[in-house]
Amino acid sequence: MAREEFEEIVETFEFLDDWEDRYRHVIEMGKAFPPLDDAFKVPATKVEGCASQVWLVPTIEDGKFEFRGASDAMIVQGLIAILHELFAGLTVKEVLATDAHAELARLGLDEHLSSQRSNGLRAMVQRIMETAERAV
Repeated sequence: MAREEFEEIVETFEFLDDWEDRYRHVIEMGKAFPPLDDAFKVPATKVEGCASQVWLVPTIEDGKFEFRGASDAMIVQGLIAILHELFAGLTVKEVLATDAHAELARLGLDEHLSSQRSNGLRAMVQRIMETAERAV
C-alpha cells in the first residue's frame, strides 16, 4: 500500500477519464511542486537518461527519505511531484520495498508517456533507489 498522498493521486486519476485531463493534472502538480534552487542544478544532481534536464537532490533525514527536484519540462516536473508523493517520508527500507513500476502503472503512465519520458522516469526511480541502497 502506497502513501496516502500517492493514493490520492491514484483516486484523482481514476476520476479523470480522459488522458488529456490526467496530463494537465500532472503538469499542475509540477507547477505546485516547490522549486529547486539553481545552486542544486549541478552535474552531481543531474539525472542521466532523461530527454529533458532533470535534477534530484535526495536526502535522508531522521531515518526518512526526502528529495527535492526540478526539470526544464513541465510534464517531467509533474512526474517528479508524483515520485515525491510516492517516496517522501518513507524509511529507507520502505523505499527499497516499494515497487515503483507497479505503483506508477496504477496511474497508467506507462501507457501514455513516450519511450523517452518512460526511460527518464525509470532513471529517476533508479536514482532514488540507489540513494536508499547507499543509506542501508
